[in-house]
Amino acid sequence: MKKNLLFLALAVFAFATVFAQKPSPKMTAEGKNMSVVYSQPSKRDRVIFGKEGSGSLEPYGKVWRTGANEATEITFKKDVMFGGKPVKAGTYSLYSIPGEKEWTVMLNPEMKQWGAFNYDKVKDKNVAEVTVPTKNYKNSAEKLMFDVKDDSKLSLQWDKQGFEVPIKYTK
Repeated sequence: MKKNLLFLALAVFAFATVFAQKPSPKMTAEGKNMSVVYSQPSKRDRVIFGKEGSGSLEPYGKVWRTGANEATEITFKKDVMFGGKPVKAGTYSLYSIPGEKEWTVMLNPEMKQWGAFNYDKVKDKNVAEVTVPTKNYKNSAEKLMFDVKDDSKLSLQWDKQGFEVPIKYTK
């Protein structure tokens, strides 16, 4: 009986420790005609992007929700050309595939997806998929950041890497 109680106490402690972590804070990057709502993870001395097997948090070549918690959401108030691809005004989940030399950035109409765990089930619904060069930054960003201020590009930086997707409004 004592062994069962000890096991139960340890199991409860382990469960509480794993699930008591604070979720990443919800952030919004806003422009005049576009906004991005995302959960903002921190670097915390981790290697963020790298080759698979390197111990990086987000391995090159793997689909990423491009943030933390639920997939990042991007809203366009007007129809746009997203990296040269036409996209209707609306709200989309934003996924990406980081790479050493280029990133693939995808927009998908399926909302409220937790992580990228079910991406394979919804990827056929993508409304846009663009490839852009990896942007290397001189200074490291501790927290993931999006920038849409001038409405002409979607920029992401985390640590010293990220991407920029050109945006043009068609209406």
